[in-house]
Amino acid sequence: MERITGGVTAAKGFQAAATAAGIKYQDRMDMAIIVSKVPAVVAGTFTTNVVKAAPVKWDKQLVTDKKCAQAIVVNAGIANACTGAEGMEYCQKTTQVVEAILEIPADQVLVASTGVIGMQLPIEKLTTGIEVMIPTLSEDLESGHKAACAIMTTDTKPKEVAVTFEIDGKTVTIGGMCKGSGMIHPNMCTMLGFITTDIAISKELLQEALSTDVQDTYNMVSIDGDTSTNDMVLLLANGMAENQEITIKDENYQKFKEALHYVNTILAKKIAGDGEGATALFETRVIHADTKEHAKKLAKSVICSSLTKAAIYGHDANWGRILCALGYSGVNFDPEAIELFFQSKAGKIQIYKDGVGTDYSEKEASKILSEEEVTVLVDMKIGKEEATAWGCDLTYDYVKINADYRS
Repeated sequence: MERITGGVTAAKGFQAAATAAGIKYQDRMDMAIIVSKVPAVVAGTFTTNVVKAAPVKWDKQLVTDKKCAQAIVVNAGIANACTGAEGMEYCQKTTQVVEAILEIPADQVLVASTGVIGMQLPIEKLTTGIEVMIPTLSEDLESGHKAACAIMTTDTKPKEVAVTFEIDGKTVTIGGMCKGSGMIHPNMCTMLGFITTDIAISKELLQEALSTDVQDTYNMVSIDGDTSTNDMVLLLANGMAENQEITIKDENYQKFKEALHYVNTILAKKIAGDGEGATALFETRVIHADTKEHAKKLAKSVICSSLTKAAIYGHDANWGRILCALGYSGVNFDPEAIELFFQSKAGKIQIYKDGVGTDYSEKEASKILSEEEVTVLVDMKIGKEEATAWGCDLTYDYVKINADYRS
């Protein structure tokens, strides 16, 4: 597997475009479209929030009922959530505009929205945006990059990644983009994510691969403890790599899963590192746990702790907060048996052992915690399972950003 430059247009047969439709923002691109030249097998995962946005309802039914999709239309700024029948009508109208211009069946067009909850979309601006974008559709990497920029809300940077690998002498590519900075919490996928691949694979195995992998990637991210109404990850596979279709869980399927996991992990970490107001990616890795489930619970508990997140921001080696978060995770363990470490590019230091803090240097610990990526390593000393969760530090700017988000 090789990481390459690009995002959603890296795989064969995928085009993208973006535009500034003025849906909410007046100074930047706020709409994107992704189109496959041929119908693509589709898979998706969606928010577990009981309150679901209209695009989530629309896409979930399409992914469940249909084998293929061919286009995705995304807008930023207004979420089309809690908008009643009118919101659903706008989903349908969006797909009908694409159908009229590209002759793609409306039930093969997916929609996604992100932004303020409770506002109705200015549908005329949305449809005009589609009419502007379609003539500019392109397979070049810059078009994919512009699409990644156009779906941002409070994100400070676009998030995209692509890889290639070999199957039966054929080069297969997976590319993806996502957005996510606030209202992020591990409870399905916690974001908008769009992944494209030219692999030939059955719908059943595509869906299984995605559903399984989100548990160890997007589902292990938390920024602020809020699960969005609009979360989704959509995966399109158009078969244009011309490999023999994967229909069984053989070596080729495992290669695909490994590449998909890499793409999802990179995108998940990009979300965590770009949390609203964040200055650092905060990772917690739990090793030698008794079960995978316990390892996940422990890791999530630490990265969700507001006190620990604040300590990371202050470069304060306050290990008591970490121990406390582990203790209320719901997992039973012996506090005197575990060991805690801080690590980053600046080094690694043990901070807790045998039930007490170690004689570590506060200056050295603070230096380690001052890097842009910081890891808490928790060694449970009772088994072979492990898990990693990602979050960010908690800063003053998080409150500033969210205090006046609607205005």
